[in-house]
Amino acid sequence: MSTKMVLSERVINQVVTHQFDSAHDALKNNNSVELSGFGKFLFNNKKAETKLKKITDVKTSYERMLKEDDGSMPLKRSNFIKSKLSEINLEIATLKPKIEKNNDQD
Repeated sequence: MSTKMVLSERVINQVVTHQFDSAHDALKNNNSVELSGFGKFLFNNKKAETKLKKITDVKTSYERMLKEDDGSMPLKRSNFIKSKLSEINLEIATLKPKIEKNNDQD
């Protein structure tokens, strides 16, 4: 594409990154985003609530594993669980406000 349009790859990369970042931000504030010529993306509140429940259950399970560890858990496993907990907490922090916002609008 960069050769065909006589543009540097860096410029094309910045444009594409900006478009996806803008779509991501728009989806945070709205329930749908339409990319012309590509498709429409919708936020499904029911699926989000189901996913939130599942990851909250996984989070509880991981926290219990760490709490009950008597030192016999390998360090690699412990670090893996801590990493997963970090990812789960980030996902919860993203989903929860969106779900609450949609529930308040109903």
